[in-house]
Amino acid sequence: MFSTEEDMNVCAQYYEETGQHWDKSIMLYHKSGQVGKALELAFAHQQFTALQHITSNLDDSVEPETLQTCAQFFLEHQQYSKAVDLLVLAKKYLEALDVCIDKHISITEQMAEDMSPTSEAEPEYKRVLFERIGECCMQQGAYHLATKKFTQAGNRIKAMRALLKSGDTEKIIFFAGVSRQKEIYVMAANYLQRLDWRKDPEIMKNIITFYTKGRALDSLSGFYDACAQVEIDEYQNYEKAMGALSEALKCMNKAKMQDVGTQEAKINFLKRRIGLLKKFVAARRTYEEDPEEAMKQCLLLLDETDLDTGVRSGDIYGFMIEHYATAQNFQKAYHLVQELKERLPTASLAYYVNNTILEQINKTLGVEVDGGHGMLNDPDAVEEEIEEDVPEDFGF
Repeated sequence: MFSTEEDMNVCAQYYEETGQHWDKSIMLYHKSGQVGKALELAFAHQQFTALQHITSNLDDSVEPETLQTCAQFFLEHQQYSKAVDLLVLAKKYLEALDVCIDKHISITEQMAEDMSPTSEAEPEYKRVLFERIGECCMQQGAYHLATKKFTQAGNRIKAMRALLKSGDTEKIIFFAGVSRQKEIYVMAANYLQRLDWRKDPEIMKNIITFYTKGRALDSLSGFYDACAQVEIDEYQNYEKAMGALSEALKCMNKAKMQDVGTQEAKINFLKRRIGLLKKFVAARRTYEEDPEEAMKQCLLLLDETDLDTGVRSGDIYGFMIEHYATAQNFQKAYHLVQELKERLPTASLAYYVNNTILEQINKTLGVEVDGGHGMLNDPDAVEEEIEEDVPEDFGF
């Protein structure tokens, strides 16, 4: 333990000549500073334990060829993680990355930093290496690390793709803001549209901002269209829906789609839908001063062949049924309920008509309400229907 390097070297030579204690000879050569000789004997005599001990203390001062030889030895013995460490020490980064991918060795943040090229490296080599590290991290699901490496490579598109995979909304919004690239703005907006933007005004605002900055006016038009549909489906707010569709039309008019025919078709479709909404909004506004005129306008609107592309027919029926029930004309209200059932046979009445009104019709006319679907039926008709639909013989 306290011998000089010269003494250890003599002892190492002795054990080597006897050919009986290779492990001792290797350790002594290693301690005496003759790392190359120690490794040579370890390889020659398959002294795996000794080799592991030696390589655990190696650093980048060792000749790259020696490190590569050690790495190859560990690869042959399926010690892949150790082989990667040695390849990194030897600055054989691309080879190390190949092993990581082929043998599923996880790339840690420290490993990624160790493999990163220095500022003095050639620009093209730096780009290739950073991208390769990023691709490996991407494949292994280390998306934030992949984003960092792609960014260092100068490839912000790939960096954004990695970030989108992470699902980190806050960082996606931030990255899009600082990147200032049209494609990245659009990628961010597309991602945000998949979130529950209906309940988050900030996300909604960012979608509009990013599509605008990305000059994706056709996509922005589609988003405004989606906003209009939400106003209709969830809030029955046709005024706001009309405003959103008007914005959609403005965007579509300014868009520069490659297929001009498709763009024209979309413009005409939006105009038609806005026209239908305007008629329904006008009927509801007329109602305050002239309810009967409003009902006439609603009846005309129900005759429109493509009504449901803009206005839900159930909302019109609901508006009319409420009017006639309030006016105590329950027979007319019931007649409209039956029309609604025929027009939308699978829909729930309660979705369009207030339950209180349905109960009033039920109580006044003596009809029954199917609580499960809010459907109004004549009791005798229901009984007959059941008798007709249920076969006498079930085949048992």
